Amino acid sequence: MLKVLRANGTALETAKVGPKWRLPDEAIWIELINPTRDEELCVEAALHLQLPTREEMAEIEQSSRLYQENGATFMTAAILTHATTDYPVLAPVTFVLAEHRLVTIRYAEPSAFKAFIGQLERTPGTPMSGGELFLGLLDAVVDRIADILEGVAADVETTSQDIFRRPRQGGFEPVIFQLGRAQMVDAKARASLASLARLISFASLANQLESVPDLREHQRSLQRDVQSLTDHAGYVSANITFLLDAALGLINIEQNTLGKVFSVVSVLFLPAMLIASIYGMNFHYMPELGWMHGYPMALALMAASMLAGFGWLKWKRWL
Repeated sequence: MLKVLRANGTALETAKVGPKWRLPDEAIWIELINPTRDEELCVEAALHLQLPTREEMAEIEQSSRLYQENGATFMTAAILTHATTDYPVLAPVTFVLAEHRLVTIRYAEPSAFKAFIGQLERTPGTPMSGGELFLGLLDAVVDRIADILEGVAADVETTSQDIFRRPRQGGFEPVIFQLGRAQMVDAKARASLASLARLISFASLANQLESVPDLREHQRSLQRDVQSLTDHAGYVSANITFLLDAALGLINIEQNTLGKVFSVVSVLFLPAMLIASIYGMNFHYMPELGWMHGYPMALALMAASMLAGFGWLKWKRWL
């Protein structure tokens, strides 16, 4: 899909490419969403640029993600998507600053893009440049990551209360699952922030930002925000690690307590088993074999041995 935003336009317009299609002179934002090859060729011909393919956008080398070519600045960042699901994804998104225009190429639907487009539609007619659109989009992306990290921190706090609440309800399996998911989202958020930090730093080379003092200050503010969020994500990760260790430690304590109970029960029953074994031997000549009070005496000996063992364990403070 190819969408175009005109200067002072009210919204992004869907363009239908064809042999006679031409890029409007007043276009300031060209958005390619899951573009076809024809759409890519039309934009490349209009801008006289070679746009990166989907495979090239997925490259991990910095030289493939951040470079300048024919006067345009190409920047690709990994944007966190599907953060509210069990399987968050890092999707590459390419930003191209060419002359006064911004070109974006993406194969995903980040929530930040929807929020930014909605903001543009609520304030139609606001004059903007490609550089302002670029920094506005990055603002929306950073704000979205901040919201995600805030949600993760809140989930971790709730999980912390579940771990240390006494008495606990339920086992530790749900808690470990929640911590695992929180760690997954936090790790991908940190990876996205690292990618954005490199992109914002490289963007200072773009003429559209370098020549405008307000945009340079906006860019520096974004760098500070990204660094602050990176530090916060590191704190959340450390907290998750501590809670996971605490949960595993409590599991070990519960297992040790259960093993201790079984050990104590075994020790208490050992004298009784010894007495039962002696009087269960099938010898013909045994002193108490024909004694009328032999059975109650044996039971009394068993009970006395168990009580003696229990008293000794309490005296030793092993119980």
